[in-house]
Amino acid sequence: MHKLLRLQKFLETHKSFMKKKAERIFEGKKENEAHLKDIYTELFITEGDVEDINREHEIMKMDDSFKTKKAQDRSIKCNDIFHLLRENNERKIVLTKGIAGTGKTISVHKFILDWAEGKANQDIHCLFLLPFREINVIKDKKLNLHEFLQVFYPELKHLANSKLYTKCNLALIFDGLDESRLSLNFESGILSSFEERSRVDVLFTCLIKKTLLSSALIWVTSRPAAANQIPPQYVGLFTEVRGFTEQQKEEYFRRRIKDEKRVSTILSHIKTSRTLFIMCHIPVFCWITATVLQNILIRSNTGTIRTTLSEMYIHFLLIQMNMKSQKYDGREERERKKLLDSNRTMILKLAKLAFVQLKKENIVFYEEDLRECIIDLSEGSESTGMLTELFLKEDGLHETKVFCFVHLSVQEFLAAVHVFLCYLSKKNEELRFFFDEPVKEIRLQDLLQNAINKTTQSGRGQLDLFLRFLLGISLESSQKLLEGLLPHKEDTTDSVLQLSQYIKQLQDSNRISEEASVNLFYCLLELKDHSLLEQIQKYISTEEYPGRKLSPSLCSVMTYVLLMSEKVLNEFNPKRFVSSIADCMRFVPAVACCRKALFDGCSLDETCCETVSSALQSSNSHQTALDLSNNDLRDSGVNFLSVGLKSSNCQLNYSDWQVVD
Repeated sequence: MHKLLRLQKFLETHKSFMKKKAERIFEGKKENEAHLKDIYTELFITEGDVEDINREHEIMKMDDSFKTKKAQDRSIKCNDIFHLLRENNERKIVLTKGIAGTGKTISVHKFILDWAEGKANQDIHCLFLLPFREINVIKDKKLNLHEFLQVFYPELKHLANSKLYTKCNLALIFDGLDESRLSLNFESGILSSFEERSRVDVLFTCLIKKTLLSSALIWVTSRPAAANQIPPQYVGLFTEVRGFTEQQKEEYFRRRIKDEKRVSTILSHIKTSRTLFIMCHIPVFCWITATVLQNILIRSNTGTIRTTLSEMYIHFLLIQMNMKSQKYDGREERERKKLLDSNRTMILKLAKLAFVQLKKENIVFYEEDLRECIIDLSEGSESTGMLTELFLKEDGLHETKVFCFVHLSVQEFLAAVHVFLCYLSKKNEELRFFFDEPVKEIRLQDLLQNAINKTTQSGRGQLDLFLRFLLGISLESSQKLLEGLLPHKEDTTDSVLQLSQYIKQLQDSNRISEEASVNLFYCLLELKDHSLLEQIQKYISTEEYPGRKLSPSLCSVMTYVLLMSEKVLNEFNPKRFVSSIADCMRFVPAVACCRKALFDGCSLDETCCETVSSALQSSNSHQTALDLSNNDLRDSGVNFLSVGLKSSNCQLNYSDWQVVD
């Protein structure tokens, strides 16, 4: 009886503790800490296909218009995930993916807060949040399950040999698999008792395999690039956090900016740049965008904004530097200059850290990582420098400090700053990452071409944003903005022109993937070269047959431009643009952008039908005529199409569609 009372008391106090842990979050940096209820905006979460995670290109996930939307996509509330797991297979786990900044951790906090306040999931008796960035600190220790949990929740020491693991419904949430430094091997290690000691990686894999604590509910979150570390056979429910829908983007800005006139102006500016508006489905990017645009509106009567991604982030960096400068305006000029020099030095060190860790694909760091880049951890350096503006420090286990940039894109931006600085300072050894052999003299054109080649050869796009930033920073206009950080400026006009030509040659070739071709299209925009965009818009707008056929890469770019611009065509016939019928498949997503689609005899198969069906079911459906005849759609493809045709949103005229094989 005494043990039961102790267990009951623990459960009550633990719930209160978890409420306090979940209700306070920070936006961008610690100083922006707020109550979750004050800023929480419902996120778009869908059920996905676990088989997709090995084929995903992460950076393209930033653009929700380019993704192939599936007919069965449905919105899921985070509080319902374990209910859905029970419907699917309770003996397995929930795996949630989402690119950096889409709101995975916020969803976890919302789930915990609603549970702790008694609003949802009250069949769960006890819930533990276990962030991988803290698990890394004890990755080399041997512990049993009780000892492992006790590291994070010391009050468990009073419950040794309790009925917590045998009589209570437990939920374990492992947040941030992409931040894990565990070596996971699901083929070795079998634990069945919570009293048996083992390495932390074995404890985790046995929890996933359900050989240990089989009755517990398990939820793992991850960026897409790391989600495939969990074998599909252990996943009972696979979900994806996609960030904000278009309506939720507006809601976020209106929640964050109380001035109605200012928020209306900012939303108007964002919508004029489709690229910027698309990226705002990432909540953290909304914060960066709001910070930059508010500052520009305050400082400029015209409200003119810069639209390239690189310039947005340069402005963000400058805003943080100016905030620090203003803080020390009252000091003597000599002391103020010393502090500003300290800020500059800190940024340069953070930029080096960003690049070193980007190469290792690490997004969380520890003290040894900072020491490698000679970053001073003293309290003085943090309070007087840029560390707290761009970088986060959390108190981890056993006084261990855990660090990360405010967002992955900030790390990628600063990494690009470091690479360009190394080029200007002729630190060629640090640029070896882009060259197969040591090079005595490095031309900017060679460096950037090699960076392009290395990025396009990557299957997961982990360098895509970094490349956009690197090319954008190389412009003289960007160098002028960054002149306080750069040792000198360089005339890059000729290099930029040659780079633009090189990118266009790649686009005309058949050597790159469709994801790479779209990223290179973005790279041209970062270089302020709009010629390819204008060429494609001319192809789209003319009723005549274009003078030359498009390469497979440019087919992908044209489809992307159509989706990005939301232009609705009266008629779309892919055979106008390609010499190979097989390339017509790349145009299938463009069905969503036309009233009449002529895909007859285009070598389509059943895999294309899901995309067409989703377009027919869209609330913004435009299709009134569709020809899919003389394609090998098979029964499965026709079944997908039938779902779309039955939708109340379908606008097709019965006499104007054909799906005959």
